[in-house]
Amino acid sequence: MGRRDYENDPNAPTANSLVPAASAIVVDDSGRILLQRRRDNDMWALPGGAMNIGESLPECAVRETREETGFDVEIIGIVGTYTNPRHVFAYDDGEVRQEFSICFLARPVAGRLAVSEESTDVRWFQPAEVDALPMVPSIRKRVNDWRDGNAPAAR
Repeated sequence: MGRRDYENDPNAPTANSLVPAASAIVVDDSGRILLQRRRDNDMWALPGGAMNIGESLPECAVRETREETGFDVEIIGIVGTYTNPRHVFAYDDGEVRQEFSICFLARPVAGRLAVSEESTDVRWFQPAEVDALPMVPSIRKRVNDWRDGNAPAAR
């Protein structure tokens, strides 16, 4: 399924669903960040997605990271809360989603790189390498918030 992101775009379609979601900035002991290249928009992104009934937002971030990258992680902080009502995702099936998203800081505890049904590539990057990657503005903002020190430091 394809997806198009709209942020602060006056021509964006009106949201027809509101979804709680979580993402994770996963940082290894070398200070590298884990990213996936999304299949639906061909952009680099943090692992993350919609929360399921019966799970907490931190559990969602851990599950999504495992599913999308192959790594089990431990949540060690919160990068931020992202709730811009002028940021929507339009899907091919007609859903236009506004998300309430918490971005967590995490560290890997087990696993290995693995591509999922939702990704075409999964890699570790030095923080400075991220600037050259194709990425939607909302994900870049989360990465920049972390890099600029607006988030807890990785241990």
